Amino acid sequence: VQLVESGGGSVQAGGSLRLSCAASQFTYSRYSMAWFRQAPGKEREGVAGIVFDGRISYTDDVKGRFTISQDNAKKTVYLQMNNLQPEDTAMYYCAAAPLRLSGSTWSQLRSYNYWGQGTQVTVSS
Repeated sequence: VQLVESGGGSVQAGGSLRLSCAASQFTYSRYSMAWFRQAPGKEREGVAGIVFDGRISYTDDVKGRFTISQDNAKKTVYLQMNNLQPEDTAMYYCAAAPLRLSGSTWSQLRSYNYWGQGTQVTVSS
């Protein structure tokens, strides 16, 4: 299984970016995927998660600004990020698990078997 992120970049506060995560050789019919981020000196944290049946979760910091979605045919998960703020600056990682995560487990690093290499998002004020 390989996860490849793209779409990161540098924007000014208030701007938008759309991240993509393409999953190859991922044939599980039941799965969960998520976006995490890690800022310098901080722990990696869950940003948004999506389950194969459409259940979606967000961390409070991004609710109303970020939207996670998936294209099953393309095996791709997206993260639309609007109204970006300097505190959103981080390396963003895609993660996948071959099962249906429930409750708050979506935001736990140990729940995921596969990780991408990350894509950098930098927001300037």
